This record gives sequence, C-alpha cells and structure tokens, in this order.
Amino acid sequence: MNTTLIAIGAAVAVFTGIGAGIGIGIATSKATEAVARQPEAEGKISKLLLLGCALAEATAIYGFVIALLIILLLG
Repeated sequence: MNTTLIAIGAAVAVFTGIGAGIGIGIATSKATEAVARQPEAEGKISKLLLLGCALAEATAIYGFVIALLIILLLG
C-alpha cells in the first residue's frame, strides 16, 4: 500500500486530539465561570468537569491509538 496514503490516514486519525483540546478548553472556561457565579457549588462543578475532561481525553487517546495501528499494521 502507498505510504503517503497511510500517513494521511494516520494524520486524520490524530485530528481527534484537536477536537478534544478545544472541548476541554471550553469546558474549563465554563466551569471557571460557574464557580465564579456560585462558589458554593464548586464541588459538584469540579466533579462534572473532571468527568467531561476524561471523556474528551479518551477520544483523543483512541484517535492516537488508531493512528498508531494504521502506521504499524499497514506501513
């Protein structure tokens, strides 16, 4: 198989990291705003923020693993 196509496929799979980074940044900014408005709800907000960040980061890791599999198995 053409190595250029393999590299393009791996690059597309790694693009999930961009979406995860943007999502985590937006979630963090909204959580900061929420804590500034209601400091007494900081515990609940932090728990939800960490859960959301973990899910977003998992998608980035899945994309990275898929990119590695594309390179190693097809390369």
